[in-house]
Amino acid sequence: MTPERLKAACLAFTGAGEEFPFDEHVSVFKVSGKIFALSALGRTPLSVNLKCEPELALQLRASYPAVTPGWHMNKRHWNTVVLDDGSLPEQLILDLVEDSYDLVVANLPRATRERLGWKALAEEQVRPGPSGPAARS
Repeated sequence: MTPERLKAACLAFTGAGEEFPFDEHVSVFKVSGKIFALSALGRTPLSVNLKCEPELALQLRASYPAVTPGWHMNKRHWNTVVLDDGSLPEQLILDLVEDSYDLVVANLPRATRERLGWKALAEEQVRPGPSGPAARS
């Protein structure tokens, strides 16, 4: 994966933006002020820090040498993914970027999620049940 492709993937999500709060070399991708990806796009090898569910993070680290605990991040919730010689399939990388974005958006206030047009899979599968006094008896 190229730096341009990684940047495009991060910016493809609704509300995503790129900032440089640390220095001009580290791209920080945020949604509603919350970080979902960090990368020094000009560095070789290219790598990106991505948020991840803790159990999945452990599985990925055990399965792929290119996935390690997040550099300078909370090691439980962040992975550093090295995008070196194609050791990871590009679709897996794109999925990890999307998962990171989704984890961040899922913790935003409901009004913000709605403004972004985002729905969690669990919310999409929930069907409204009966309500009112008769339903409570």
